[in-house]
Amino acid sequence: MILYDTHAHIYDEAFLNDREKMLEEAMSHRVRKIIMPNIDLDSFQSMVDLANAHPQHCIPMVGLHPCSVKEDFEEVLSKLKEYQENEKDILQGRSFSGIGEIGIDLYWDATTLDIQVQAFRQQLQWAKSLERPVSIHVRDSFQEVLKVLEEEFDPKLRGVLHCFTGGVEEGKRAIDLGFHLGLGGVLTFKNSNLREVVKELPLEKLVLETDSPYLSPHPHLGQRNEPAHVLLIAETLAKAKGVSLEQVARITSRNADKLFKL
Repeated sequence: MILYDTHAHIYDEAFLNDREKMLEEAMSHRVRKIIMPNIDLDSFQSMVDLANAHPQHCIPMVGLHPCSVKEDFEEVLSKLKEYQENEKDILQGRSFSGIGEIGIDLYWDATTLDIQVQAFRQQLQWAKSLERPVSIHVRDSFQEVLKVLEEEFDPKLRGVLHCFTGGVEEGKRAIDLGFHLGLGGVLTFKNSNLREVVKELPLEKLVLETDSPYLSPHPHLGQRNEPAHVLLIAETLAKAKGVSLEQVARITSRNADKLFKL
C-alpha cells in the first residue's frame, strides 16, 4: 500500500528539530511522496533545500500564497517566475511539480481581494502556459475562487482545491472544471459533515493531504500535524465511502500520480 500527501509544508520551522525523524515516520506509515506547496519568497529556499536533500520523496511547487499577497505582489511574482524559469539549476535537473499555493483567502483580510484575484489569475496563466497543475487555497472564498476558475477555464488547467470543506454542489462544480478535491484533517473531525459530502463525490477525483504542520486530524487535534497522519485520513475516507483502505490508497495515489506526473 502506498499513500501520497499532496499538500504539506514540511519545510516549516515547526519541523526544525526533528525533520528527518518526521520523514522516517512518514515512510513507515506508507507515505512515499510529499508534495510541498510554496508560501512566499521567505519560504522558498528552505523548501528547495529539503527537496534537494530528499528528491525521491519531497516534491516542490512554486507559487505565492494569497495571505502573502501584498502591494508588492507583482515584484514577488516576477521573482518567483524567474525561479520557475531556472528550475533545472535550482532543483538539480528537476522541475517544480506545479504552481502553488495560490488562491483566495477572505478569512484573514478581505480588503486585499482585488490584488489576491490579480495574483491568482496571473499564476493560473502560468499553469496554463506550462501545462502544470495548481494547488488552490480556498478559505471563505468558494464563490470567488470558482468564479475565477470558470472565467479562466481551459482544458489544460487542472489541479486541487486544497483542504476542501465545501458541499456536494461546490465539489461537483470544481470537478466539472477539471479539478480534484484535497481531503485533510477536517474529514476526521467529529462535528464535520464532510464525511457525508464525500459519499456523493467520486473517489477518482479525490486526493489525500495533511497541510502539515496545520489541521491535525482526530485524535491529534491541537498538536503539530505531519505526513504520517495521512493514514488516518485515508482510513476515515475508506469508512465514509464504504470501501477498503487499500482501495482508497490505490485510487487516491493513482490520482495524484497522474495529476502531478510523479
